[in-house]
Amino acid sequence: MPSPSPCCSVLELRQYTLHPGQRDVLISLFERAFIESQEATGMHLVGQFRDEDRPDRFVWLRGFRDMASRREALGAIYGGPVWKEHRNAANVTMQDSDNVLLLRPVRPDTGLVHPGTPRPPPGADARPDSRVEVTLCYLKAPADEAFLTCFEQHVRPVLTELGATPKALFQTEPAENTFPALPVRTGEHVFAWLTVFPDARRRSAAKGWAEPLQPWLSAPLEHLTLSPTARSELR
Repeated sequence: MPSPSPCCSVLELRQYTLHPGQRDVLISLFERAFIESQEATGMHLVGQFRDEDRPDRFVWLRGFRDMASRREALGAIYGGPVWKEHRNAANVTMQDSDNVLLLRPVRPDTGLVHPGTPRPPPGADARPDSRVEVTLCYLKAPADEAFLTCFEQHVRPVLTELGATPKALFQTEPAENTFPALPVRTGEHVFAWLTVFPDARRRSAAKGWAEPLQPWLSAPLEHLTLSPTARSELR
């Protein structure tokens, strides 16, 4: 069997703010209509999540081979029949869908491995016990070798000791948005890592583990604690 390979060289971290009470409505529609139809265009649906700290926030990750294939895949799905059929039902649940970070692996070996855990089939409704945590570092400038060395030498060992070993490392994709009909956040330098926990326990609240990163930070770290949906591949 061939060895697993990195999932995607481009990743979208999409955070949608929904109208009150609409999250489960959107998730039900999404998992019925928008997983296989998007993957049929060549993109990869990495995972869908409920934000545990924000009851009206839906978070999802989708990946692409590169920026050119992103343009082609997005054009195909948003110009195609499935989105046309269901877009009104999806859009009516949303207050805002423009909170989108365009990311790429820090190195080829820091992306998510694909294939991952097999995705449950359509109609599945059992939600996993696992939790996914995304940590976002907002930097004054793009992550350089000094920053990455600091992370690997002083932060990763502490995270590992706390049982929070990063599963993947990403940074801002600097290329111009190849599908401007869907906005992405610009003018930011983000370094992010992703951790998967087997259950709802949170990482140890030990103090000071991020202190070595302070000279590079332009804002406090942001943590997303995410509960995978029934059909999320990342779980």
